[in-house]
Amino acid sequence: MTIRNALPKDLANILELNQQALPHVNSLRIGDLERFLEQAAYFKIIGDLDGFLIGLRPGLDYSSDNYRWFSEAFEDFFYIDRIIIDERARGQGLGSLLYKDIIETARAHTPRLTCEVNSRPPNPHSMAFHQRFGFAPVGTQQTEGGTKEVTLLSLDLT
Repeated sequence: MTIRNALPKDLANILELNQQALPHVNSLRIGDLERFLEQAAYFKIIGDLDGFLIGLRPGLDYSSDNYRWFSEAFEDFFYIDRIIIDERARGQGLGSLLYKDIIETARAHTPRLTCEVNSRPPNPHSMAFHQRFGFAPVGTQQTEGGTKEVTLLSLDLT
């Protein structure tokens, strides 16, 4: 399965995939994706746009509460902002392939890979997925005015 960098021509389809994944991820606009394309350290798609993953390094002016939490907790990290696999392509291991790829990318730059998983409402599939890769909890945080809670996770890359 091919993994490649996202291109400007992919953004409309990426936006559609993102919006189909609501409420598991936050809504985006095309301008948000254009900004990710410029600033993300990792913005790749898998297959024929069967999914994508966006990873960020520290130091960006990004309004995500979870990104800010990691920015305050760690000097150096690689943050997984979102991974989305098209519903029709799930169960084929594409998420694992993207995670293996970002782990190798991040390992060359930083001692840790970070992300969050919803704990309220719970997302047990995502938590189990991250635990299989060795991610461990490093904190929790209330988001969206206290309507959600996330478990903040880190994977030691050293």
